[in-house]
Amino acid sequence: MGITRRRLLISGGAVALAGGVGFGLVEADVLPGRRWVNETLGLDGGAGEVPDIASGPVTSGTVESTARNKTVGWTLLRPPGHPDDPLPLAVYLHGRGGTNRSVLSAHLDKFLAAAVADGVPPFAIVGVDGDETYWHPRVLGSGATDDPGRMIQQEVLPLLAGQGLRTDRIAFGGFSMGSYGGLLLAEQWGAQKVAAVSAVSPAVFVDYPSSSAGSFDGAEDFAAHNVFDRLDRLAGIGIQLQCGRDDPFAGMTEKLFAAISPRPDGEISAGAHTDAFANRMAPAQMRFLGTHLGGS
Repeated sequence: MGITRRRLLISGGAVALAGGVGFGLVEADVLPGRRWVNETLGLDGGAGEVPDIASGPVTSGTVESTARNKTVGWTLLRPPGHPDDPLPLAVYLHGRGGTNRSVLSAHLDKFLAAAVADGVPPFAIVGVDGDETYWHPRVLGSGATDDPGRMIQQEVLPLLAGQGLRTDRIAFGGFSMGSYGGLLLAEQWGAQKVAAVSAVSPAVFVDYPSSSAGSFDGAEDFAAHNVFDRLDRLAGIGIQLQCGRDDPFAGMTEKLFAAISPRPDGEISAGAHTDAFANRMAPAQMRFLGTHLGGS
C-alpha cells in the first residue's frame, strides 16, 4: 500500500512529537491523545486476524422470558464436527449496545472453529440478549424486575440442556459490560456452577460516582452489585483478564489483577477499548474457555 502525503505528514508529526517532551506527557496521560499516537505509530497491537476457516453449526431462537418480562433472543455456536455432541457450554455476554448476535459479529464462530482445530477441547458458545441491563437486575418503569442473570440460569440453560448440551458447570466469556457481567454472575453462582470467566476489557468501576450513566439504578444498586466487594467468591473459578493499555478500564483491570488470588491469567497489553483488541484476544479467550471447560 502506498503512503499518502497526508499519512506521511501525520506520521512525521507524530514522530517529531515522540522526540520531544510532549510525547512523554502523552504517554503518561498528562496530555490527551496517547491512543491516537499509538494507533498512528502502529503501537496499538493491531487488529486480530479472523481465521479463514469454515464455521460449525449456528442455531438461533427466542425465549419468552418471565425473568426479563420480554422475548429474548439467543444464538448458539458449535464447532465443526460436533453437531449433536453433549458439549460443555460457554455463555458469552455482549457489551453495551450488543445483542445475542454479537457472537457472530465478533466472529466467535470462526475463532471457535480454529481453536478446536488446533486441539482445544470442543465446547459450544451461546449469546443471549442482555440489552442495557449491565447484566444485573434492573427495576422497570412498571415496577417489575428485569433480571438477565435469572433469565440465563432458569430459562436459557434448561432450554439448551434439552438440546443435549452440558449446562451443569458453564463458563462465561464477555467484552466490556459483558465482562463485568461474567465476573458478577460467577461471584453469585460460585465454583460449583462456573468453571471459568474470560473477561476482555472489563467495564468495572470502583464506586458509583465513577460508573457510566445508566449502568446502575443508583448508589444502593451499585453497592449490591459491586464486583470488587465479593472477589473472594471467585475462589475455585479460572479467571482470565485481558485489557488494552489505552483502555479507560486499564486501571480498574490492574486493580482486579492485584485483588484476585491466585493472580488471573492474562495481561495488560497494547490496545484500546475496541473490536480490534477483542479480535486479537479471541484466540486466547477460546483456548482459556475450552481448556477449563474440558476439565469441568
